[in-house]
Amino acid sequence: MAGSLSNKKVAFLMANEGVEQVELTEPWDKVRSSGGSTTLVAPEAGSVQAFNHLDKGDKFPVDVTVADADPNDYDALVLPGGVANPDNLRMHADAVAFAKAFFDAGKPVAVICHGPWTLVEADVVRGRRLASWPSLQTDLRNAGATWVNEQLVVDTEGPNTLISSRKPDDLPAFCAQIEKTFAASSA
Repeated sequence: MAGSLSNKKVAFLMANEGVEQVELTEPWDKVRSSGGSTTLVAPEAGSVQAFNHLDKGDKFPVDVTVADADPNDYDALVLPGGVANPDNLRMHADAVAFAKAFFDAGKPVAVICHGPWTLVEADVVRGRRLASWPSLQTDLRNAGATWVNEQLVVDTEGPNTLISSRKPDDLPAFCAQIEKTFAASSA
């Protein structure tokens, strides 16, 4: 399916510190190897400090700040996890609004691990079925979602397709589904 994401622009939204490195790099590489373009969006200019669980990983350059990013410029959104990443991100109103805009426009969103915290804050999980790191299940249920402990969930019951997975071990299925869903999207 190489080239299946030609002309697709995918935003990767994360805080400037705390993203789980592999949850950024593997989906990023899948989008690019499939012909899509990627943009790293963060609250502040400069770089994003990734982590390999609790240990500092690599730094990645921010392409555009969330204040300067226009959701209309992108075909899809990926929200990587890491505990500190979405916990910080959900405190930035412009980042929450950026994520919500993809739901409002009916564009596909992929989220993994702790990433759904940003979606809880955006109030877009009510009535949706999704997976996450197990510690988020109460937060998701309290926000009106149906939480499941599954490797991959593809929810099409809302205004958009919502792809979710639990953890780094789920990345092969998560990335394959990103390619399939984003390629099929016409939003």
